[in-house]
Amino acid sequence: MSSEPKPSSSFRIDLDALLRSKYPRIPRWVVRLVGKLLHIDYFNAYFEKGYEGMEFMDKALEFIGVKITVSGLENLRPDGRYTIVCNHPLGGADAVGMVQVMGNFFGGKVKVPVNDFLMAMKGAASFFIPVNKVGGQSRGLPAAIREAYDSEAQMCIFPAGKCSRKIKGKIQDCEWGKSFISKSVESGREIVPCHFSGRNSWRFYFLDRIGKIFRMKFPLAMILIPDELYRSRGKEYHLTVGKPIAPTYFDNTKTPAEWAAHVRSLSYDLE
Repeated sequence: MSSEPKPSSSFRIDLDALLRSKYPRIPRWVVRLVGKLLHIDYFNAYFEKGYEGMEFMDKALEFIGVKITVSGLENLRPDGRYTIVCNHPLGGADAVGMVQVMGNFFGGKVKVPVNDFLMAMKGAASFFIPVNKVGGQSRGLPAAIREAYDSEAQMCIFPAGKCSRKIKGKIQDCEWGKSFISKSVESGREIVPCHFSGRNSWRFYFLDRIGKIFRMKFPLAMILIPDELYRSRGKEYHLTVGKPIAPTYFDNTKTPAEWAAHVRSLSYDLE
C-alpha cells in the first residue's frame, strides 16, 4: 500500500549524516545525545508537515504552543515602508513571533536576516536573507541586503546580531550594529523600535560565560538555541511596537553608531 506523497517543502534533518560528514568517527551515543539536546525528532515532526509561507509561521507557534500578545500595531500603516528593529532576548520564539506578527499585518511581505543554516527550513525560506554568523560571508550578501532594503517588503532586524546575554548583571542585547541606520536612510525607510519580552534559561547564560572564560571562537551558547525554543512551549510573550521614526530624523548630529545606540534605548524604553 503506497503512502501519501509528502508536500514539496517537507524535509527532515538527518543529524547522523550531518555529523558524520564532518566527524566520520563520532560515536553513535554522541549522535543520540546531540539529537536529544537539539530535540531533532520533535522539530522534524513539524518540518515534515510541509507548511509554507505564513502558514509555516502561524502553525509553528501553534505547534510549539507559544502565544504572542501585541500592543502598538496601530502605530503602523499597512502601506508604510519600515525597518522594524527589536531586541533579541530569546533567539528562537522572538524571531518566529516577529515574522508571524509582521507577516500577518503586511500580507507576508517581510524580510529578515538569519543564520544561513536556517535556509534549510524550506517553508520559511522566502522570508529569509541568509547571513553566515560563524564563517565568512557570501559575496552576494551586500547585493541581497541592498535589494531587500530597496524592495516594498518590511525589513525585520535584530541589530544585536545575536540573542541577549547577561551584561552587567542584566539580560540585555549587546551593542546594536549601525548598518540599519544608514541603509534605512538611504532607502527612505522609517525605523520602528520594538521590544520583545522574555529571557532564556540560566543554563544558556552559564554556557555563554564559560565560552567567554575559555575564549572559544565558536559561540558555545548557540548550541542551546533549539533547546531554548523547545523550552518555550506553553509560554506567553509580549511584543510592543513603538512609533515610526522618519529617516530625516537621523541627521549628522550623531554618527550612525550613536543613532543605533539611541534607537536601542528607545526599544528598551518600551519594556
